[in-house]
Amino acid sequence: MGEEQADSPRRDAQSPRSRICPGTVGADHPWPAGLASTSHAGDARVSRAEVTGMVADALRREAFREALVATYVWGKGKSGTPGGSGPWTLQKILAAGILLDAALAASVTALREKGAVDAYTVLHKAVPQFGPSFSTKFLYFAGQALPTVPGLQPLILDRVLSLRLRPLAAAVGRESGLDPDGTVAAWVWAEWDWTPHRYSVYLSFMHSAARQIAGTKAWPSGAAPDLLEYALFSGVWTMTD
Repeated sequence: MGEEQADSPRRDAQSPRSRICPGTVGADHPWPAGLASTSHAGDARVSRAEVTGMVADALRREAFREALVATYVWGKGKSGTPGGSGPWTLQKILAAGILLDAALAASVTALREKGAVDAYTVLHKAVPQFGPSFSTKFLYFAGQALPTVPGLQPLILDRVLSLRLRPLAAAVGRESGLDPDGTVAAWVWAEWDWTPHRYSVYLSFMHSAARQIAGTKAWPSGAAPDLLEYALFSGVWTMTD
């Protein structure tokens, strides 16, 4: 994600603004009207709340690629990631054509009717280059945009978040004696290709953890689980805080 870091957890994860550079993306994509134009010189900023609005509008029109572009550009941020998730990768994803359209439409239907894990299962390994780091961003914003979602709201799971969770899992393994050297933790929270089961475990953990810390001095009361995801990603809060 390209979000600015904050000094402390905020009440609403929708507030922080991501710095993007629209001019690097290219003008041949289904571009959301709410994003700065691809002819825009320099950087622009966009918040999660603004992307949620763009995705809601796109889903109403069944413009699934447009919704994807909004979430992808937000997630890419200004400089992309070490894995190369920039304009080239977006072009490869969109080049899947009918395969991508069918996968996105089916995932939104699954999210609306069955929930986050079923929607994740639809997208898992369905489209070349469209891995979990960005498919979960699409699902997160779709979940925010839809009126209701059965079960747990989808959350983003990317490489940074997996690296944040790994030391926690390693600490639990050491304390229990089940994983004294952290080998299992490193395997479970590898940096890519999380199975639908692993995503289910992640959602259950994050929602449970958010409930447990709600109302404590370290956490705003009434905060949604996506605030925990944002705080972990940005590094302003850890599981040991």
